[in-house]
Amino acid sequence: MSIIDITVIPVGTGTPSVSEYVAEIQKVLQQYEGRVKYQLTPMSTLIEGELTLLLKIVQELHEVPFQKGLQRVCTNIRIDDRRDKENTMARKLQSVQAKL
Repeated sequence: MSIIDITVIPVGTGTPSVSEYVAEIQKVLQQYEGRVKYQLTPMSTLIEGELTLLLKIVQELHEVPFQKGLQRVCTNIRIDDRRDKENTMARKLQSVQAKL
C-alpha cells in the first residue's frame, strides 16, 4: 500500500483562488471511491492505494486544469511506498498519537 501527497498548481488562472480546480480534482477522486482512500487537506490531497493505480490517478488529476482550458500546470507529488509492513494514512497517524 502506498500513499501519495499531491498538489496540482494551475498557472495563469487570472485569480488567486484555485478552489474551482480543487473541487474538480475531488470529483475525479470520487470516481475511485472504494478502490482508493483520499483525504483533502488545506494544502494538498492524500491518496492511498496500490502504487500503479495511484500513479494513473496522478496523471488524471494533473490533466484537470488543462481540461478547464489552462495552458500550464505544475504538479508536486511525494510518494510514501513502504513494503515492510502495512502503510496507511490511519496507521501513520495512530503511530504519532501513541507517542504523544
